[in-house]
Amino acid sequence: MYPNLYYLVKDLFGLDFHWLKLINSFGFFVALAFVASGYVLYSELKRKESLGELHPIEESFVLGEPATMGELITNFIFGFLFGYKILGAFLEGDAISNAQSYILSAQGNIGAGILIGALMTYLKWREKDKAKLAKPATKVFTVWPHERVGDIVLQAALWGFLGAKIFHNLENIDDLIKDPLGSLISFSGLTFYGGLILATIAIIFYVRKYKIRVIHFADAMAPTMLFAYAAGRIGCHMSGDGDWGIPNFNPKPFTWIPDWAWAYTYPHNVLNEGVHIPGCEGAYCNQLPLTVYPTTLYEIIIMFALFLIMWSFRKKITQPGILSGIYMIFAGGERFMIEKIRVNNRIASLPFQPTQAELISILLILLGLIFIIQSKKWFPKTISNL
Repeated sequence: MYPNLYYLVKDLFGLDFHWLKLINSFGFFVALAFVASGYVLYSELKRKESLGELHPIEESFVLGEPATMGELITNFIFGFLFGYKILGAFLEGDAISNAQSYILSAQGNIGAGILIGALMTYLKWREKDKAKLAKPATKVFTVWPHERVGDIVLQAALWGFLGAKIFHNLENIDDLIKDPLGSLISFSGLTFYGGLILATIAIIFYVRKYKIRVIHFADAMAPTMLFAYAAGRIGCHMSGDGDWGIPNFNPKPFTWIPDWAWAYTYPHNVLNEGVHIPGCEGAYCNQLPLTVYPTTLYEIIIMFALFLIMWSFRKKITQPGILSGIYMIFAGGERFMIEKIRVNNRIASLPFQPTQAELISILLILLGLIFIIQSKKWFPKTISNL
């Protein structure tokens, strides 16, 4: 496992770049997943625009105005935080060797923060000043849905993270009560369905604001979400963030399956879970005492396969809502099955003691079936405001 990029680069290339300890492997791969998924969404939105399913709107922008006080203050704040934390990490003793503790602490370098904040403020003022006109002019631009992908990805990242944290803490309420601050700000502990639910609500508000037909956008998001989930799980697996399975003592069904793909101990996991690895020194020297199913690896494989399947037939489906329904069935079915061998908290007060994810998976599957059955009635092709 690679808790941060320092261990990954050192293992693969033998290079000893200590500053890479600041970059958490989970966050790095999730960021890559968002970027790659943004490209998938961009491609699908352009395709739907060419089919006439999505349309542009005209927006007015004022050109030639000087930088506002709000813009300057915002740039200073972001610059200060970057300098205080990131640049400060190279100036503050053992910050790099204890990167996660440092990032979540109040420790930093005030001088570096003020320096970078002032620089960012000046650059924003300079940028606006060079484009300043004696008389600012209003210009109308035509903006297509695919041109909003950057904003959409940022919205999904922000609300998805918040939703994932909220649902995880609701699912682990005892841990939240014991350590409220630690539970809320820790890097670990994210529930996918929480992120999906909150991000979906936020994105629906966003696309309706810009008069993008929600169901066509949802159909474009269907293959994107399968891809994003699979890519994001790479970060979970590479870092060993706790999304592993139950102990696996069963013999391998096929000899060609590598041992680590059947039963694994997640050595050097980012959570430092388990027992000490003999001979290991420094941080991240633990591994699980028992071999478990590497469920994150299974999810990567299954969800990439489901993405390729949907990607292969998406152009043949012209009825709005069908792809969204198929996504719900794919995503719900995959997660429901993986929950059977995944470590999770069960709801003891309900019959069969299901997990939170199993309940949401069942609802997703049912909703997906309803979407497919009712799509022609709910989403006629002639209606453009849904």
